[in-house]
Amino acid sequence: MTRFLTLNDADVSGKTVLVRADLNVPMADGRVTDATRLDRLVPTLKHLTQRGAKVAVLSHFGRPKGQVVPEMSLEPVAAVLGEVLGATVQFAANCIGSEAQTAIDFLPAGHVLVLENTRFHAGEEANDPGLSQAIAALGDLYVNDAFSAAHRAHASTEGITHHLPAYAGLAMEAELTNLSAALDAPERPVAAIVGGAKVSTKIDVLQHLVSKVDLLVIGGGMANTFLLAAGYKLGKSLVEADLTETAKDILAAAQKSGCTVFLPEDANVAETIDGGDQSYIVTVDTVPDTHMILDYGPLAVESLLERMKSIKTVVWNGPLGAFEFEPFGTATFTLAGTIASATKKGKMVSVAGGGDTVAALARAGVERDLTYVSTAGGAFLEWMEGKTLPGVKALEAAKDRQ
Repeated sequence: MTRFLTLNDADVSGKTVLVRADLNVPMADGRVTDATRLDRLVPTLKHLTQRGAKVAVLSHFGRPKGQVVPEMSLEPVAAVLGEVLGATVQFAANCIGSEAQTAIDFLPAGHVLVLENTRFHAGEEANDPGLSQAIAALGDLYVNDAFSAAHRAHASTEGITHHLPAYAGLAMEAELTNLSAALDAPERPVAAIVGGAKVSTKIDVLQHLVSKVDLLVIGGGMANTFLLAAGYKLGKSLVEADLTETAKDILAAAQKSGCTVFLPEDANVAETIDGGDQSYIVTVDTVPDTHMILDYGPLAVESLLERMKSIKTVVWNGPLGAFEFEPFGTATFTLAGTIASATKKGKMVSVAGGGDTVAALARAGVERDLTYVSTAGGAFLEWMEGKTLPGVKALEAAKDRQ
């Protein structure tokens, strides 16, 4: 039994349903460049409209800081959502008040309306009770389908649940179910792959994971800081020298809890990040003073793949190397292919998240082959840190009240 109510618990026929989505999609020159978040929203919208609900979609877009910023209007996103949904999507120029209410009144049952950017109101990020009440006044039910915004206690993610019956949308339900299976009650052994440029952005993640997983794989620039802490000289590699003691503390905590930390034994190095044609392989104890580590080397990849053969559950956030630059995606893409293959054979549960990770999986052509790929950034990281997400906690509290 879930800790929150789902759409299966809701009678939506003839009701106005306020759906909190994440329409904060990347745009360039007024065009949406990645509609993944819109695609994820479609099942919930179809579920509701096919059951005769009026659906009003709430979302933030950008950081207008409580001001009306025309360039951050959701109107162009509403048009693209209509294309993705395959149905006309209306737009209202406010998310509260008579303008929003009139648009909803004129909306036929079984249709969708997008309300204007919630962050045009300063009360959104302040979780102002007055704003959440004004938004709630527009609907009969509330559905949160925006896990990627669940780490923020805002008026449209947390406050509104105090005024309306609240449910998890299909994408939110899938996200929480898959994440729970990966870390809360996983099939062991469990591996976590954590990469990226800087240890400083993921200290809390690493500290939490060493007590939860059996194998912690550290990649990217982060691995360099751990190698520096182990006494290696790394030339011009990206390191955070002030965090070597933190790295040592994490390694000590891992040893205490029986977690194996995997670091590369060899690396692909070059003088510059775009100097791939001049790159070559060295062991990590022979990095030239003039070069930088930009990817795992073949020995490290081979050793890692051997260890992955026994892993039953994997959680992945961050690439192993500078995958955007040839040939420094080799380790990341090889690992991605191995995890995808094991997942398709039913030998592994694999959950990945974070922008760089999703991009790397797409480059490797396997983004659809993992058990679950989260589109969330900050919320995914906070979940990996073991933090309680306000938007999720609000749904759980709402179930207790109903």
